[in-house]
Amino acid sequence: MIQRTTTPAARATRPAPTAPSATRTVTRAQARRVAIAAQGFLDPRPEPFAATMRHVQRVVDRVGVVQIDSVNVLARSHYLPFFSRLGPYDTGLLDRARDRAPRRLVEDWAHEACLIPPSTWPLLDFRMRTAADRAWGGMRRILEERPDFVDVVCAEVEARGPMTTRELEVALAHDQPRRTDHWGWNWSDVKQALEYLFWAGRISSAGRTSQFERRYAALSTTAPPALRAAWTQRPGPEADSDRHVELVRTAARAHGIGTELCLADYFRISREDARPAIARLVADGELIPVTVPGWKPAWLHAEARLPRRVHAEALLSPFDSLVWQRERIHALWDFHYRIEIYTPAQKRVHGYYVLPFLYGDALVARCDLKADRSAGVLRCHRITWERGAPAEARPALVANLESMAAWLGLSRVELQPG
Repeated sequence: MIQRTTTPAARATRPAPTAPSATRTVTRAQARRVAIAAQGFLDPRPEPFAATMRHVQRVVDRVGVVQIDSVNVLARSHYLPFFSRLGPYDTGLLDRARDRAPRRLVEDWAHEACLIPPSTWPLLDFRMRTAADRAWGGMRRILEERPDFVDVVCAEVEARGPMTTRELEVALAHDQPRRTDHWGWNWSDVKQALEYLFWAGRISSAGRTSQFERRYAALSTTAPPALRAAWTQRPGPEADSDRHVELVRTAARAHGIGTELCLADYFRISREDARPAIARLVADGELIPVTVPGWKPAWLHAEARLPRRVHAEALLSPFDSLVWQRERIHALWDFHYRIEIYTPAQKRVHGYYVLPFLYGDALVARCDLKADRSAGVLRCHRITWERGAPAEARPALVANLESMAAWLGLSRVELQPG
């Protein structure tokens, strides 16, 4: 039993936890097991393709936020964390959770572009309020140069949405010539206005099309009735400290154990904002200061599961919340991991779209994967094994690749040399 020694005076002042007095030592192996359990990898899996919305909700409750990315060389990234924790499942369940009322998930800027529970959306208001100053250049430009046009776009979405950018451009007959001097940023004025409005929380998303286009919508369209007041009449900056506490609380529960960087980075809040939130959760007994040898000062969630041993098997998206904080996985797993999508081919070390393979409590391999849909083949261009990977991990990886192929509707796996 861990006894807290925080005094009433200390609870009142809640100093920043820059140098906590740790009450116990947690080994790196224990920390790994805590992290794996907290992320839901030890929860029982349903039979293949037998998952229900209840299983999808269980994953959402575990991780709290699911990152979105447009790369589709294997599968859209937001589908993969559910496969990693449930095995083969019907992705239509996730689409329905996002796109149909009552929505269990909505899209917003959280860690990056992410799916989050609707109840989390108001907690990100502090970020929405900074859109005019911190949004990308094109968004700020359209707001500064054409604020009246931004209001027109907002009114059109509220009156006629959900709509994609192309649908709104047609509706407004305002498709501007697109710049081509900078790949990836040649957005029309309509797109820039929509992205600003989305960042600022003035409109939301009602899901994506099959081409991955966001369907912009009024807040009233996507907010469940019980939360509409929170979406439209949310309190101002005076509530930010409470918002930060809730976000750090979610991060701590999802991580199980983490440093200040881990707890701040989960929702990309500043470490300056995370520190008083951590102190408050420590004072309230929700976080317990611990020492992990070779790692920075850390905190254990008071309700975190502390398994004596674990055995998990999962192929992990590069954007999976277990591995997206690279310093964390290097410290706990001694696993140096970088996404090489944007690295020139000749300079890549492990491949284009590389998924770590979790086996037992270790990250034992990296697999460069591609779904060749025209040939019906899951192509594994390269497997890189970590030093000391157990021999039994090799057939387990093949089995997991075959399971992934079945989930993606591919007939076989092709392991290529190299």
